[in-house]
Amino acid sequence: MVVSVSRRSAVEPFHAMDVLAEANRLKAMGHPVVSLAVGQPSDPVPSIVREAAQQALLAGRGGYTDALGLMDLRQAISTHYRDHYGVDVPVSRIAVTTGSSAGFNLAFLAMFDPGDRIAITTPGYPAYRNILIALGLDVVEIRLEEEGWLTAAQLEHAHREKPLQGVLFASPANPTGAITPPQALQALIEAARSMGISVISDEIYHRLSYQDDDITALSYGDDVTVINSFSKYYCMTGWRIGWMVLPEELVRPVERIAQSLYISAPELSQAAAIRAFDASDELDRVKERYRHNRELLGSALPDLGLPLAAPMDGAFYAYCDVTRHSNDSMDFAKRLLAECHIAATPGIDFDLAEGQRFLRLSYAGSEADVTEAIARLKAWL
Repeated sequence: MVVSVSRRSAVEPFHAMDVLAEANRLKAMGHPVVSLAVGQPSDPVPSIVREAAQQALLAGRGGYTDALGLMDLRQAISTHYRDHYGVDVPVSRIAVTTGSSAGFNLAFLAMFDPGDRIAITTPGYPAYRNILIALGLDVVEIRLEEEGWLTAAQLEHAHREKPLQGVLFASPANPTGAITPPQALQALIEAARSMGISVISDEIYHRLSYQDDDITALSYGDDVTVINSFSKYYCMTGWRIGWMVLPEELVRPVERIAQSLYISAPELSQAAAIRAFDASDELDRVKERYRHNRELLGSALPDLGLPLAAPMDGAFYAYCDVTRHSNDSMDFAKRLLAECHIAATPGIDFDLAEGQRFLRLSYAGSEADVTEAIARLKAWL
């Protein structure tokens, strides 16, 4: 028998998951590993969300739903945009997805054809690049400058070199936590519109901003596609539930593709997520712990010769420069785990060209974990 392996599968591994696997192996052997590698909240799902899931389970729910999702959940998302952002988003433009990962797949498939050129930022979330490549799209990586966000001028420059069909950016960003200011966001969207470039805004770290209020790209037009998730602020990573806000002309194409790829997001997760917007008191207490962890790392890392590459304005990551100690972030991460039992993500996940200089630390865990990690780093370095 001949087993064929496609060229499209030859994407980079997600090194954060490899680090997690090794950290779990060491934990199973009894080693006291502190994990700052994966962007996953350590807190449980909010209590009212768990109660809603329990009620749905007892009622026997767990079947297919409409491909676009439960109407009650889509209505709750629409209400969230009105209450949190002051933006009117009709239910008809909302699609519930199997996590934000499915949202990216659906957006890329519905919006672009093989060979289209899509701009993303570097450093940036590696799944963007890997999914685009696997789908036969050409990835154009735009390196971020000191400000930490994509500018209209950078997009215009890339488009002049060779026309772009799409652009994807995140705010707050992974791995840096940088937030695009409102004026810069508006200028970026208007520039893309003038050049005929379709916009995808990744907003999965919204509600995790530490300086200013969230601004959605939807504030600057209804022709942008927004992808969001219940994974980060809402602490529902394993429930695989997210959503998209789409221009009207993309709703039916996304629905058709979703029907074949996913049928629907899990009904149990959808029923539980309806209550997530009512859990803000509990979730804001979690956010305050992130804020404290952020302050601990922001103070300690520069003194350890690990200066920050961005000011950690949002999300729950510290992206730091390791060149004082190593010129190979993968080797540094392996030694950190083996010798210090701290799991962290090498920068090559986020930047193939210069990521060997950087390390990403997640502060989504407990204060005790962050404090212990700092103490171990001080002793090790």
